[in-house]
Amino acid sequence: MFGIKPIYWVLINSTVSFVYLFIISKLLGKKQIAQLEFIDYAIGISLGSIAAEMSFTSDIPFYHFLIAMTVFFVLAMAVTLLGRKCTFLKRWIKGKPATLIYEGKIDYKQLKKNKIDVNDLLSMLREKNYFDISDVAYAIFEPSGELSVMPVGAQKPVVMEDLDESKIKKASLSDVLIVDGAVSYSGLNEIKKNADWLFSRLNIKNKDDLDKIILAVYDDETDEFNVHYKND
Repeated sequence: MFGIKPIYWVLINSTVSFVYLFIISKLLGKKQIAQLEFIDYAIGISLGSIAAEMSFTSDIPFYHFLIAMTVFFVLAMAVTLLGRKCTFLKRWIKGKPATLIYEGKIDYKQLKKNKIDVNDLLSMLREKNYFDISDVAYAIFEPSGELSVMPVGAQKPVVMEDLDESKIKKASLSDVLIVDGAVSYSGLNEIKKNADWLFSRLNIKNKDDLDKIILAVYDDETDEFNVHYKND
């Protein structure tokens, strides 16, 4: 096209796509990656793909790619503006927060609805520095994919005057013994117990009883269980 060598088309198109993508990103506004909703992420990926395709394609006029990127920009702005005017539409497009833990108990229906398993939830809690699920009163899964956690009262931040060194417990991990209806034998080995002991303590008589349990955590110091049942 226009007698320009392919290598120069790559350089020209790459520069144009970079500049145009930069302009669009400035117009859309900045967000931290962790704060992006799915629709923002999808639009960003699409714009990047179009820009990359533009860099290496010489047989299609470059302005076709700019038009495509402009369409995505206009649609992204339209979604943002409509979301501000219509709460229902915003929830439908971007999603709404889901309470995964309510009053200290896992909501199994919300886990399934958001396609999250128990191990995913425990991992997200650990990322928030909550290694014991009994320390969590509420956990809300945000549309951005982030987990917001409200601790139980005893785990809220304290000031120096609240401290009593004689009452400070040594940090320890609770043992997960049942996850989504399956016994964790590695957890039982850690506390030197067997499945019969576990079934007896939790009054599990058959597989149906076991399947009803989404999570069972044992505290060796207090000899107590924290059990979460499926609610569907």
